[in-house]
Amino acid sequence: MSKSTNFSGQPIFNQIIKFIDKVEIKRISREHQADRYVKKFSTYNHLIVMLFVAFEGYHSIREVITGLLANSQRLIHLGLSYIIKRSTFSEANQRRSSQVFGDIYMGIYRRYGSSLADSRLSNIDLKRLFIMDATTISLFSVILKGAGRNPKQGKKKGGIKAHTIINASEDVPCLVRYSEAAVNDHMFLKEAMRLEPGSIITFDKGYVAYSKYQEFTERSIWYVTRLRERAIYEARKEFSIPDGCASKVRKDEEITLAHGEKKAQIHRSRHIVYWDSENNRLFDFITNNFELSAEQIAQIYKKRWQIETLFKRIKQNFPLKYFLGDNQNAIEIQIWAAMLANLLITLVKNQVKRKWAFSNMVSLVRQQLMNYIDIYKFLEDPEGSWRAKVKDRNDKYSSSLFPELGGAYL
Repeated sequence: MSKSTNFSGQPIFNQIIKFIDKVEIKRISREHQADRYVKKFSTYNHLIVMLFVAFEGYHSIREVITGLLANSQRLIHLGLSYIIKRSTFSEANQRRSSQVFGDIYMGIYRRYGSSLADSRLSNIDLKRLFIMDATTISLFSVILKGAGRNPKQGKKKGGIKAHTIINASEDVPCLVRYSEAAVNDHMFLKEAMRLEPGSIITFDKGYVAYSKYQEFTERSIWYVTRLRERAIYEARKEFSIPDGCASKVRKDEEITLAHGEKKAQIHRSRHIVYWDSENNRLFDFITNNFELSAEQIAQIYKKRWQIETLFKRIKQNFPLKYFLGDNQNAIEIQIWAAMLANLLITLVKNQVKRKWAFSNMVSLVRQQLMNYIDIYKFLEDPEGSWRAKVKDRNDKYSSSLFPELGGAYL
């Protein structure tokens, strides 16, 4: 019988981490002095173990160590040539800075980010579109201050908030910052100031800071967001609405928003009232861009839902419900590992022509992580190996006296 065409000399795990540059890991480690006073459990080994946790979906350090021991003969090729103790792993999660893993993530993103761009986005405005939002991850212990009021009974859970910016054409985070869940979102608008002039950024109405909106204008960065229901503004000039979009665009006007001490400073903005016939809702958008059409502004904000889909995808496929440490650093490391696992799977998915649902790919990787399967051949043609087996079997018994029995005995 012929061998499977999907056979590979390396487990799937090894094939996925080919995107990780060991030289770059060592450089980042030296920069942060992450391996100072470390005898064996280096930054690279720590990274491999955390990715192993993310892909396998382990819930405790005991499960992690058991899983490593069960796959010891295959993991040894990754540089894990010794038994990792629970105390060593726990201490590393507490002492090695989470920023090391953040830099590793950004290094891989910068190196392969260009290959993630969606060629279907032909509109140049969408190619320079960025989306900003935050997602809160609840914690079972009060490590970080949670959002909202304290409940009447019991204690309020802690929470960590991941403030994220993505490029609309790439669908993976290009910037991530962490804070307590209680921190207001608008505090992180300053991170968007790093964008290049001419960029467009969209965010929800939780990011209200008119002074920052004015900074966007001064830096030639265009924003698109929603106007709060109780916002106070002054209408200055109303623009004509083209006949073709009159049924959707109810109003297009120039307004001013007061901010600063004693509301002495003025921010000039554009207010668009848009009727969404699909959801039967009326939206109030504001933007500092007066060149794009009202329809384009509405479409830009509609793209904001892309980041919500990203958060949902990460939380469903790399659940962040159980943490391997009870300190902020360990929690941030585990979130970075989930972000990195998402990036690596996205890179693999991007190199395969056949369409695959992201969740199906993660399920395949999780079930076959340490098996010797050529992941790219399998993803391109999952039935190929089976067809080859059937053909080989049919050829073997084609000259038999009873070929329809396929070699069976009566």
